[in-house]
Amino acid sequence: MSSPEYTIEDLLRIMARLRDPIDGCPWDISQSFQSIVPSTLEECYELAHAIESEDYAHVAEELGDVLFQVIFYAQLGVEQDLFSFEQVVSILSAKLLRRHPHVFAEGRIEGRVDQTTDVEEVKRSWESIKRSERQQKSQHGILDDVPHALPALPRAQKVQKRAATVNFDWADYEGARAKIHEELLELDEAVRSQSVESIEDEMGDVLFSCVNASRHLGLDAEATLRRATTKFERRFQQMARLAEQDSLSLDELGSTELDLLWRRAKFSTPGTGSVGKP
Repeated sequence: MSSPEYTIEDLLRIMARLRDPIDGCPWDISQSFQSIVPSTLEECYELAHAIESEDYAHVAEELGDVLFQVIFYAQLGVEQDLFSFEQVVSILSAKLLRRHPHVFAEGRIEGRVDQTTDVEEVKRSWESIKRSERQQKSQHGILDDVPHALPALPRAQKVQKRAATVNFDWADYEGARAKIHEELLELDEAVRSQSVESIEDEMGDVLFSCVNASRHLGLDAEATLRRATTKFERRFQQMARLAEQDSLSLDELGSTELDLLWRRAKFSTPGTGSVGKP
């Protein structure tokens, strides 16, 4: 017997039942907008991990978990008479129509535009529309709507991208790379001064500059660092396996022996680059 096929209406009803104050789920009933934010972030990262792993069966499941977060917030909105799921859908649809005039002629779903548009023109149009939207929300500054809750790497990249819209940016990767070198020299000076505050400040500048270089190379800093971390994890785990094969324990080895194991692990695991010891 095949499993039943549920709809978005079923999902909304399931959420309403879970929040029913009489016979709903005690955990779901106890939640608020604020309390489920950590779950929302966690589900998004789990989705990103499934995509990076190309585990597409798992991607479908994780997308469902992310959708559940939206449904949860919508139910809270209904209960507090703030907004409904239908309003969420309507606001999103209107925004997509408004931000894609090169696809939806006159803002109509079936409206078609005759002339073609390239990617660069789309980007320019997008920034212009976003600027207009910020003005309508009384957010007149270029950086006004960059969320403070974003993780540090994507927030840095978004801030840099926004600044670049008014030409406050390096002309190319070479400029961004030279800035890393400059910041590293300043970090060295801070380390020599032994000022914890200065070291932290300069280390932050180095990281910010690395994000800038990543952006100029067309890379996403968050995804790039996650990939490097995953590669390091894979090779470190291989080190442990190689040590075990030799009846050795990593915590008993000196730096020379660990370096030799690292080289063996590096050549026996896939991946380019040379991520070294942390």
